[in-house]
Amino acid sequence: MSDKRSMLDAAFIDKQGQRLRRAREDLLVATRAGEGEESGIHAQSGGEARESEDDAQKLAMLEIDGTAVARNVQRLTVIERALQKIDEGTYGLSDESGSPISLDRLEAIPEALYTLEEVKRRESDGARNVASNKKV
Repeated sequence: MSDKRSMLDAAFIDKQGQRLRRAREDLLVATRAGEGEESGIHAQSGGEARESEDDAQKLAMLEIDGTAVARNVQRLTVIERALQKIDEGTYGLSDESGSPISLDRLEAIPEALYTLEEVKRRESDGARNVASNKKV
């Protein structure tokens, strides 16, 4: 165990692993349910007389559900990475810099892969890139 990880004891890491596995299972259930609802809406609308307002509402629901499913899949990827870090012995260290992630941050977001400062910088850089791409 590296000196950087000494702030995290085995009991804490075990607890975080349990939280991550529970979150992964909850997201898998939610993702399957969302995909099932989408299939149901497609099946329901096929072959029946419909009104355009009903179709618009169904399309809006599909878009919302699709966005939620995409967010769930993205979060599942991050959770899987955090679980991998537990197995590797690097849980609690930033994927970017190797710096320790604060205990408070890990308590709040067990799947945290970056320090808070790194997240803020990444978000700021992303916002700047979006703004510069909009300039013509």
